[in-house]
Amino acid sequence: MAINCSVYLRFMQQLSPLPDIESLTAFVAVAEDGSFNAAGRRLHRDATVVSRRVQNLEQRLGVRLLERSTRSVALTEAGEIYLQRIRPLLQGLMTAGQETERFSNGEPQGRLRLALPGSFGRMWLMPLLVEFRAAYRGVTLDVAFSNRFVDLIGEGFDLAVRLGVLPDSRLVSRKLADRKRMIVASPSYLQRHAAPPTPNDLAGHDCLIFSGKPNPYLWEFIMPSGAQLSVPVSGPFISDDAEALVLAAISGHGLLYATDWLVGRELTDGRLVRILEDYPVPDEGGVYVVHPSTQLVPNKTRAFADWITDRFSKSLPWSQA
Repeated sequence: MAINCSVYLRFMQQLSPLPDIESLTAFVAVAEDGSFNAAGRRLHRDATVVSRRVQNLEQRLGVRLLERSTRSVALTEAGEIYLQRIRPLLQGLMTAGQETERFSNGEPQGRLRLALPGSFGRMWLMPLLVEFRAAYRGVTLDVAFSNRFVDLIGEGFDLAVRLGVLPDSRLVSRKLADRKRMIVASPSYLQRHAAPPTPNDLAGHDCLIFSGKPNPYLWEFIMPSGAQLSVPVSGPFISDDAEALVLAAISGHGLLYATDWLVGRELTDGRLVRILEDYPVPDEGGVYVVHPSTQLVPNKTRAFADWITDRFSKSLPWSQA
């Protein structure tokens, strides 16, 4: 049942300060064990400390809960009623604490909401998610694929994998891998058109344009002198889907300004080859795993961040394609 906040606030304003948990626990222990000494042994406290806490509780409530004698204590009528009400509440608090603690200690469990890059996530992370889920059966994976930088806190995500250059933020990040850009083409295209010897020769070539790139009609290179060169390009295909442009490149429709992870399989099996290797493509970006806060991180989030970091430290999946 939902709590009516305004009614609750009015009720709280009418009460004296609420009893503390230690006083309530002391009262229940004395009521159940029948003496202050026995309650003290159970709570690992001196009997005088237990007695003082119960007295403070009675003063706060304005009613006697226990009748005391030199040998024993007994519940008053008010004490009987109060015990019946307070004991299940304390048990509920204890159970809630134990259940909640499992999210920070012990076996990872619960729903893990992940925000992953579209193409990269489908190609290289989804197979790893299957392995993670097999290792951690108590975790349910809730995965969103998107190329935008989602607001992890505002949108309720536990963790994200991001590509590129990270902006300054409150997020905790770990770098999983460097990212390399390159120019590639299919052998069939290069049979019809000789590979350009320098970036300045791209003007005579068909280039496949990724519209999601800033300044998509300019390709950047680092010259042997160290200077950066931007070369205007054009071509027969323009798309915001990088995987679609890879298919166009394989089919021989033009040169592609690509990332190593995007064409890892195609480079390995020879469907695409690198060109202009003496003219590096600048890229300061990388692959990162990010999550909010460094404190009180749920163990499901910590387990995934540790696990994916370990997997990438051993080998990059696209380098083994």
